[in-house]
Amino acid sequence: MPNYHNERTALFIDGSNLYAAARALGFDIDYKRLLKVFKKNGQLVRALYYTALMEEQEYSPIRPLVDWLDYNGYTMVTKPTKEFTDAAGRRKIKGNMDIELAIDVMEMSPHLDHIVIFSGDGDFRRLVEAVQRKGVRVTVVSTIQSQPPMIADELRRQADAFIELADIRDEIQRAGGPRKSDQDDGLPQDDYEDDGIDFEDEPNHA
Repeated sequence: MPNYHNERTALFIDGSNLYAAARALGFDIDYKRLLKVFKKNGQLVRALYYTALMEEQEYSPIRPLVDWLDYNGYTMVTKPTKEFTDAAGRRKIKGNMDIELAIDVMEMSPHLDHIVIFSGDGDFRRLVEAVQRKGVRVTVVSTIQSQPPMIADELRRQADAFIELADIRDEIQRAGGPRKSDQDDGLPQDDYEDDGIDFEDEPNHA
């Protein structure tokens, strides 16, 4: 991975999107190692992690991860999920964090040289274009090696640089291989929505 030692850098991590990309590649992320990689490659100002929480529940499957990240160098940005029932009568829980991520990128961009967005969501293309006009370089981290690819082509084209998640796997993966399946680990099996990514796909520990 390139070194940008003179650049003030911030990471903006779409939690569910990054986890889904890593899972599609068959590995789990070690968030401590991920932070270390980017600290050694630039002047890391902030690492922000975005996720929605089911606060009405006594126990949220991602709460241990959120708490761990909060104590280990990440700035957590969370909001409560919203529950609704679709036309088929299925329970849905919506928790899109795109607006929160976009606002933070725009507000912090005057103080940064380099923004790294961990997401493949094509909706971020205009955001990337906007901060580039302010003179900030933008790198996007996702994967094209999954089937289907996790990154939208228009976002990849707009970014100044693209980091293939599979290429940095050895530097950021958690030891011990992938976790057991969600069916076996006690995570809820309801149908959650966040741009097509199920919230039960979030890991429940770091």
